[in-house]
Amino acid sequence: MLPLLLSTLLATSVRVYVANSGGSNITIIDPATDKVAGDIQVSKNPHGIVPSPDKKRFYVSSEGDNVLDVVERASAKITRRIPIGTRPNNLAITPDGKRVYICIRQESWVDVVDTISLEKVKSIEVGRYPHNVYLTPDGKYMLATSMGDKKVTLIDVRTEEPAFTIGTEGVPRPVAIEAGPGGTPRRLFVQLSNLHGFAVIDYAARKVVNKIALPEAPPGAEPLIPQTFSHGMAIAPDGKSLWVTSMLSNSVSLYSLPELKLMATIPVGRGPDWMTFLPDGSRCYVSNAGADSVSVIDTRAHKELAKIPVGKVPKRIISVELP
Repeated sequence: MLPLLLSTLLATSVRVYVANSGGSNITIIDPATDKVAGDIQVSKNPHGIVPSPDKKRFYVSSEGDNVLDVVERASAKITRRIPIGTRPNNLAITPDGKRVYICIRQESWVDVVDTISLEKVKSIEVGRYPHNVYLTPDGKYMLATSMGDKKVTLIDVRTEEPAFTIGTEGVPRPVAIEAGPGGTPRRLFVQLSNLHGFAVIDYAARKVVNKIALPEAPPGAEPLIPQTFSHGMAIAPDGKSLWVTSMLSNSVSLYSLPELKLMATIPVGRGPDWMTFLPDGSRCYVSNAGADSVSVIDTRAHKELAKIPVGKVPKRIISVELP
C-alpha cells in the first residue's frame, strides 16, 4: 500500500497546464484524476507558457495581443501585461529565472524580458520567422529556430549574443535536445515542414546526419495544418525514448535512445501537437489541436488511457511539480 499511497501523494503535487491557442485561457489538469481542475484567463491566443523556477509565476506569450502575461499561480490572475513584438511564439526561461526569451514570429528576433523590472530589455537577431526557443540541458544556451532561414541559432545566456548557428536542411518546427555528459547537447531532433518524420543533428559536428521517417500514414491523409506533417516531440524524463507526434496519422511514435529504433505507435486524437510528461515519466499528455482535447498515455503500457476535453485548439502543454 505504501508505494501506491506515495504515488498518489506525488501525483497530487503535479498539475498539467494547457495553452488553448484558439481562445484566451489555460486549462489546468489534475493528473491524480485526469480531470480539469481549473482555468486561467489570459490574453488572446496564448502560445507559449513557462513557469518561474520557484513556480510562483507563469509567463504566457499572447500571439493575439502581442504581450507577455505574468500570471500569479496562487491567484490564477494576470499581474502584468508586458508589450513585446508582433506574433510572439514559444518562450523559455533562464535557469536563474531572471530572463525570459520569446520568439517573435513576425520579425527576425527573440525578445528578452527582465523578470525583475518586468520590461523588455533586448531583442536578439536569430533569422527570419523565429518559432521556437529552448534552453539547452546544460543551461548555457538558448536555441532559437528560424523558419525563414532554415537554421537554429544558439544564444549564449551570459552575453545574450548569438554564439553560432546550425543549418537544418528544411524549415524547422519543434526541436528535442538529447543531453550528453554534463548536460552538453549530444543530438538535436528537429521536425521539418513537409517531412513526416524528423532530422537528426550531430551537435558537435553542427550538421544534419540523418532523417528518420515516421510510420507510413494512411493513403490520402491530410495534416491539420498545411505542410505540417509532424509537429511536437519530447524526450522522456529518463532520457531513454524520443516521442514524436504525427498529424497525418493522428498518432504518437516512440523511439529508443540512443538507437532511434521504433518501439511503438499509439493512436491519439486529431491533430496531435505538443506533449509533456509527468516528472516520474509514468504518463505522457498530448494536446490534440484538432479535437480540443488532451490524450493521456500510459508510457509503460504504450496505450491511451483517456481523452480530456479542454479549450479551443490546445497546443503548448507543460507539467509542473508544485511546491
